[in-house]
Amino acid sequence: MAKVIDLDHSEFNAFYKNYVELVKPDQLLLDALIEGKEKNIAFYDDVPEDKWSYAYQYGKWTILEVLQHVIDTERIFCYRALRIGRGDRTPLPGFEQDDYITPSRANQRQMHELLDEYALVRDCTISLFKHFDEEALAFKGTASDATLTTRAAGFIICGHEIHHANVIQSKYLI
Repeated sequence: MAKVIDLDHSEFNAFYKNYVELVKPDQLLLDALIEGKEKNIAFYDDVPEDKWSYAYQYGKWTILEVLQHVIDTERIFCYRALRIGRGDRTPLPGFEQDDYITPSRANQRQMHELLDEYALVRDCTISLFKHFDEEALAFKGTASDATLTTRAAGFIICGHEIHHANVIQSKYLI
């Protein structure tokens, strides 16, 4: 199974470099997905209820919206990984993350509901990546007008959630 150190920067858009670098360099992809699930659930579970709907600045997402964004982004990157990992060479479009927030109605939900959804999505992600062999993990496709490999999509998922937990820790929970 792939490790972060196996990734070449040509396997993903430079925009995602900071996310990928948040994953431990010698970590196996499946381990990163499994550990990430445990850490993310524990992290959000510890967020005080009075902070769930808090945004540190006007126009910024609330913590509930951030978690919904993490879930939505994981779904999108899993779809990309599925298409690329099965050898589909059709270029995949980007997505505008801000357009997803309002219709999600995340602020009308409870943290435990979002965490249940997150856990289900992550279990599906783990199952998907568990069944890619090394060849499928190295397949290249195009997403958002840039090269993306199956394994890079997995590591982006892992780093993306670490990034948002770090932002919440530094800007929302002070």
